[in-house]
Amino acid sequence: MIEKPLIRPHCPNFSSGPCAKRPGWSLDVLKGAFVGRSHRASGGKAKLKEVIDLHRKTLDIPDNYLVAIVPASDTGAIEMAMWSMLGERGVDVLVWESFSNDWLTDVANQLKISDLRKFVASYGQIPDLKEVDTDRDVVFVWNGTTSGVRLPDTDWIKKDRKGLTFCDATSAVYAYPMDWSKLDVTTWSWQKVLGSEAAHGMLVLSPRAVLRLTTFKPDRPLPKIFRMTKKGELNDGLFKGETINTPSLLATEDCIDALKWVQSLGGWKAIEQRCISNLKCIEDWVSKTEWVAFLAENKEIRSRTSICLKIVDPWFNSFDEETQKTMIKEMTKLIEAEGAGYDFAHYATAPPGFRLWGGATVEESDMAAILPWIDWAYHQIKQIKSNHLG
Repeated sequence: MIEKPLIRPHCPNFSSGPCAKRPGWSLDVLKGAFVGRSHRASGGKAKLKEVIDLHRKTLDIPDNYLVAIVPASDTGAIEMAMWSMLGERGVDVLVWESFSNDWLTDVANQLKISDLRKFVASYGQIPDLKEVDTDRDVVFVWNGTTSGVRLPDTDWIKKDRKGLTFCDATSAVYAYPMDWSKLDVTTWSWQKVLGSEAAHGMLVLSPRAVLRLTTFKPDRPLPKIFRMTKKGELNDGLFKGETINTPSLLATEDCIDALKWVQSLGGWKAIEQRCISNLKCIEDWVSKTEWVAFLAENKEIRSRTSICLKIVDPWFNSFDEETQKTMIKEMTKLIEAEGAGYDFAHYATAPPGFRLWGGATVEESDMAAILPWIDWAYHQIKQIKSNHLG
């Protein structure tokens, strides 16, 4: 039996969203929030514009790309883009985890795009990107938050493409270099690598996407929160902090704090290195731990943020999936009871295992500290279960 570890993570939060707050964060960072006032007042608009400007600067977003704050987190951002712009040509949808499957459901069943091709891979895998035609519109996630699988590169996207690329990058921005020349519509939320608050999304449009938006009229009604044009003209105010609906100015202040932290470290390149270090920490542990492996076996497509692990012990895999998921819950409860780690079980529809957030707000020392606890919990449950079965 493995002895209980002595060291606990300083911050035991490993949720994949909302994610851990930045190191050193406290409620004091909200003291400057523009609360009790209209977000349309000059002070409120200035705060929202600051969020846009800091994102542009820390992500090296090109000057001719438009950046907006939109409702309903990343989901709202990708939905408003698809509903506003899809239908001009055929669509390819790439699916390799839960959220990309949601976007396929919308394209096929809600938007009812007839000229649709779907490329589907199971958890831990990725579709054959060579089969994708970027002269068609393409909808994809950069990093599969629920599967731990990410794009290996953007070589499969043509520079002279005729279609638009719609990229859900919510757990990818700041963790990977964003090849903006290959991205036409890019979305994310504040709650992932920034570790900020949920409910607000970011939308970045290339000049090609703006042209589509202002020349294509979809044959469907658009709810108010999806409308980016007025009488065929672009709603310029949206890209200057004039949000469609009322944002939380407390959340806005928190996002500004997170972005200033990123800026203080040197922008996305410094943040990317923190993510790489967290993944390396887990890779080293997996290499010497015989009962566990990465869900994404191919290192080239392995996420450095939503890091998903599976159990390869034949004993564990002799049980049915429902029993396996129950055992995962029992393991995580043991660790939670010790205050050593929270919210790191597999996503509900993913294979049984663990999902550890490796984004930049997680310290490498905390990642190193939780891993012995997972090893301890596994052997505890294995011993208990084996004794019960006789």
